[in-house]
Amino acid sequence: MHHEFRPACNLPAGRNEVRVSAIVPAYNEEKWVGETVQALRKLKEVDEIIVIDDGSMDKTALRARKAGAWVCRFDRNRGKSQALRRGAYWARGEILAFVDADLGESALEFSRLIASILADEADMAIGFFRAPKRRTGLGLVKLLANWGIRHYTGQNMVAPLSGQRVLKRCLWDALLFEAEGFAAEVALTIESINKGFRVKEIPVQMRHRCWGNSFRGFLHRGTQFYAILKLLWPGRYSYLH
Repeated sequence: MHHEFRPACNLPAGRNEVRVSAIVPAYNEEKWVGETVQALRKLKEVDEIIVIDDGSMDKTALRARKAGAWVCRFDRNRGKSQALRRGAYWARGEILAFVDADLGESALEFSRLIASILADEADMAIGFFRAPKRRTGLGLVKLLANWGIRHYTGQNMVAPLSGQRVLKRCLWDALLFEAEGFAAEVALTIESINKGFRVKEIPVQMRHRCWGNSFRGFLHRGTQFYAILKLLWPGRYSYLH
């Protein structure tokens, strides 16, 4: 169960001292990443945009650079968790925004999450929005994620799988975050709550591309389920318990 104390995690006093870094993990997202970066550039709160090209085999890196992002490219696919770690390493901000590459114009909604952090309403703000009803395969993955978070923290989350997160650098620095692949979001939530940080879910009008029930969609959800199952397996990561 999570601790009752609240760890010290404060932002610099003046807005001019606070840099917001948007970190965008991307794998074969050439159709979406450019629009997502362009939307983030419209947000006055965002000071830098870092795209981590996770070994893409398409023009993801090129589209991201043309849109105005700084790009770090892996030589092979290393998974979302590693992409987030690398992005946080390079980021200069006191606030980190983790942004999925396929949000397109709806990434403008990150202003809501950033505002919550700047107002010190939370140490990590998570955006939640309704997924298309036809993504039925997501149900089993969400159930597992919900169970894991509730089991290890006692809290219920509306959007346990949401990759849209804004958090204070001091929270990130306090975490071990030893997650692998698509277990990133569940690991972030569990460890943050158990260390006493304030985690808040905020409704947003964002949209992802729709995977549907295609082979690629089922493969994605299967990979996600396996990563979360490994994370939650008893004794694998003792710091989560």
